[in-house]
Amino acid sequence: MTDDIEIIGVGMHPFGRYTNASLKDLNRVACVSALVDAGLGVRDIDAVYAANAMAGLLQGQEMIRGQSVMREIGIERVPVTNVENACASGSTALRQAVLAIRAGSADVVLVAGVEKMFVEDRAKTLAALESAGDLDVVSGIGLQFTAVYGMRLRKLIAAGRLTVDDLVAVSVKSHANGERNPYAQHRKVVSPEEVLGSRPIADPLTLLMCSSICDGAAAVVLARRGAVATEKPTIRIRASQAATGYTTTGNEPSLTELCAAAAYAEAGFGPEDVDVAEVHDAMAPAELIAYEQLGFCSPGDAGALLDSGTTQIDGSRPVNPSGGLSSRGHAVGATGLAQIAELTWQLRGEATGRQTRRPRIGLAHNNGGWLEGESAVSCVHLLERTDPWG
Repeated sequence: MTDDIEIIGVGMHPFGRYTNASLKDLNRVACVSALVDAGLGVRDIDAVYAANAMAGLLQGQEMIRGQSVMREIGIERVPVTNVENACASGSTALRQAVLAIRAGSADVVLVAGVEKMFVEDRAKTLAALESAGDLDVVSGIGLQFTAVYGMRLRKLIAAGRLTVDDLVAVSVKSHANGERNPYAQHRKVVSPEEVLGSRPIADPLTLLMCSSICDGAAAVVLARRGAVATEKPTIRIRASQAATGYTTTGNEPSLTELCAAAAYAEAGFGPEDVDVAEVHDAMAPAELIAYEQLGFCSPGDAGALLDSGTTQIDGSRPVNPSGGLSSRGHAVGATGLAQIAELTWQLRGEATGRQTRRPRIGLAHNNGGWLEGESAVSCVHLLERTDPWG
């Protein structure tokens, strides 16, 4: 079945810089908020999937990251499974929880993601980020994801499929949305002139186009359909798909295209049915690439789609109303679950200050890591509000 699992609770610790907060502190806020939202206590949880990408390198906590943060909030005895899958750790953990419920091994599952990227030595964080690439390819050359995105965007600009003005416009949109989101790291409206004039990072990317180092946590409570009574609007997971990067000549579909196609097939509907989306934009202009890869427009039409206003908060298909990774923030292990929290609030009509038009279908797209020429992992989830809007 594709609609057998419901999202009954979501919670977040606001993304940002929290010098005095530990992983346990960040996780506690997100998980307790999600449990309260679900109307449940810690003893109602059958299993936990805990996502984190960098605590081993940055905090020195290896092997039992999930057990250590969950015990602190009183979750013991039940199985806790640790998930590390680069920037897609949170969405991968969600998929594992979906599979566990569908397999009959649990009825109620807590999925949590936490990351603390601000440490005393910034170089440690940058090195940790670099380790998300295939080290046989990137080791020692200082290749960061900004450079990868920069190369991709230069090719699209040279081919006439995007313009620098498009990159600026989508960055302005992301910051405007982030300003309206109380959970966002960057809550400041910026002008096109400020975006274009900010410090160059990796041509054509500038500082205000890029996500930054971030601390944060997010959590989601899933339940088998009908297992938990709730008065909130019913949000069901209609598709949960993941894919791994593959060797390509450049003529095959992208990893995101393959993963999205599988998600649409599982859900039984297509991109034209999506009402609101949260997409992976570690650099704000990557949202434009996602428009095409997710089927929201034809190749070469991303700039026109943006200019049409369709993807604005008040448009017919808003994209990244949260501000996206570049403005809401990219606390790596928590990002995929932050997307799900945002979509749940949007589908329920609870996204105060940034609510979109009565959406029914939401899409979350989260990529992670880098193999030579392609992302290492992609996850796409499709959510549906089944209750009618009043």
